[in-house]
Amino acid sequence: MKKVLFFAAWYPNRYDAMAGLFVRKHAEAVSKYVDVCVLFPYADENVYDFDVEIKKNGSVTEICVYYPFVKNRYCKTLSKAINYFRAFNKGYKEVVEYFGKPDVTHTHVLTRAGVFSFFLWKTKKIPYVITEQWSRYFSVKASYKGFFRKRITELIVKHASAVLPVSSLLEKAMKENSLHNDNYHVIGNVVDDFFYDYQEKQKRDLKRILHVSCFDDNAKNISGILRAIHKLSDERFDFELIVVGVGPDYEKIVKEARNLELLDTVVYFVGEKTPEQVSEWMKQSDFFVLFSNFETFATVIPESLACGRPVITSNVGISQNCITEKNGKIVPCGDEHVLCETINWMLNHFQEYDESEIRNSARKFCFSEIGSQINSIYEQI
Repeated sequence: MKKVLFFAAWYPNRYDAMAGLFVRKHAEAVSKYVDVCVLFPYADENVYDFDVEIKKNGSVTEICVYYPFVKNRYCKTLSKAINYFRAFNKGYKEVVEYFGKPDVTHTHVLTRAGVFSFFLWKTKKIPYVITEQWSRYFSVKASYKGFFRKRITELIVKHASAVLPVSSLLEKAMKENSLHNDNYHVIGNVVDDFFYDYQEKQKRDLKRILHVSCFDDNAKNISGILRAIHKLSDERFDFELIVVGVGPDYEKIVKEARNLELLDTVVYFVGEKTPEQVSEWMKQSDFFVLFSNFETFATVIPESLACGRPVITSNVGISQNCITEKNGKIVPCGDEHVLCETINWMLNHFQEYDESEIRNSARKFCFSEIGSQINSIYEQI
């Protein structure tokens, strides 16, 4: 069976089980077709030497190299880079010993992780592919900077056997930043199987709108949702908005809801939930709202669709790839007036959507489908 080595810039680790979870799900999905090993270096301020951890997650071999986090401000940048690549080198030796020489390497998130894929292609003729998730290429973020970073990234992308952005919007943004390759393919993230399981909706007096967020208001524009809800609450009283999640702007958003006199009357914050609990909230809601300023993918969109619930979303992430008149509505980013009107319309019409048809529209994001798509790329190269 073909051996594939993932180089991950983000990945679940001993300090954060949720970091880069979408990379682990890609590894799990494609492990049905190939042998997969993941190599992930992590800068750790609690270690003073390189600490290699090797474990199995299902059929996926995971090698995490915890390396010393450099605090010396005078040589921090250079020392960080040296330690990072030393960690990669140590990790790769473990890969060869415990997993074997890879047939393909698969970089997840540029740029540093792509350097090793490029190096192995140059020195050992091992082809590589790239999956990109980062929002830095969007003009609204304007965080893709640095002459040398850009030139190195362009070189790595140019020589990849395939580039797999998670949405067509991200592909467009990458190409606008001169990241050219003749073999771009959009392959999305994975939706957990339990989101597709049917659950009967309980009867309620109020119609329920759901929003799930990491409470980064610059990206998610939750305050825009609140203002639209405030305007709508002056016209009708038959709905509620449930907000799931925590994050850096949590207190700010709760305060804004209180100032708009929405808190615990129209808008309810229920805190952080597990993925299984999120799926239950989705299945017990009538529709989902996302009003982000930018997203590379927006996993909550296909998750809501998998639960059979229509989605109102701004034109971000995979909205162009999967939202149609049969499963939701797309609104312009930042247009609170259109958002208010669309929520108002959806409150009157969500019952007309076909739940089974909505769920089927998200089947392309299940483990078997995403794994098959990625494996087809490996077969091509």
